[in-house]
Amino acid sequence: MARIVVVGSVASDEVVRLTGRCREGAHLSGVPQAVRLGGGGANTASALAAAGHDVALVCAIGEDAAGDWQLEQLRGRAVDVSAIRRVAGPSTRSLLLIDPRGERTIVNLGRAREAEPPRRLLDLPADLVYVRTSAAGLAPLLAEKGRQCPVVAHIPPLDPGILPAHVVVASESDLEGAALADPYAAARLAAGAGMGWMVLTRGGLGARAFSAGRVLDCAAPAAEAVDSTGAGDAFAAGLCHALARGEAMDRALAVAVRWGSAKVGQDGSALTAQTVAGLL
Repeated sequence: MARIVVVGSVASDEVVRLTGRCREGAHLSGVPQAVRLGGGGANTASALAAAGHDVALVCAIGEDAAGDWQLEQLRGRAVDVSAIRRVAGPSTRSLLLIDPRGERTIVNLGRAREAEPPRRLLDLPADLVYVRTSAAGLAPLLAEKGRQCPVVAHIPPLDPGILPAHVVVASESDLEGAALADPYAAARLAAGAGMGWMVLTRGGLGARAFSAGRVLDCAAPAAEAVDSTGAGDAFAAGLCHALARGEAMDRALAVAVRWGSAKVGQDGSALTAQTVAGLL
């Protein structure tokens, strides 16, 4: 299997199951559930490790008990935590509100951040790098790392040249205006001339991939919605899994859609090892 480096966040997800839909002015009841590991980096890294890849996670966590727990959880999922840095202050926390349809609303309660870009990324052996963060100062690191291996990056942000990458992933719900009208051009602005593909997730409609001369569509399989938390992270894990194995984009897109759909039908913030085994 491949050596994959994931740059992204780790969070303690505090979950509340709601009795009704989130909407402005609503007065809802909810049932709190156990805290679970979350964050885009952790969710993606967990799924890739479950698929048998050698996965290192680059991120920051706080110097508190929550950070100790997060490290323990990651180690239990066979994720390499040697590139994680402890920083002063609390670890990242998120409040997840999940309605009866499985739709989630995320409230960020705090975030652990490094003061400087993670230059240790350049020293990590990798067959592929996946980036799921809006942290500033990554562009020079990704440009250099991209000369060694493929880089897959999630947008936004959409600032010019902010995330040099070969493949860009975005959710249709995160784009608007000109970016939604021409996702390929918007992604190329952020990723630079080295970008080959822009992949757009479309929820229950599946996903679409754009290159300079092709458009690929992949419909999503029917899935009973249980918990949509981390569906995009599962999609990204499936995409990286397939690309790291040398699959062409049409095949990789189909794998990614299947992994994302599987997550919607499963409780939790990340795909479980059992679900990933079934997908493989």
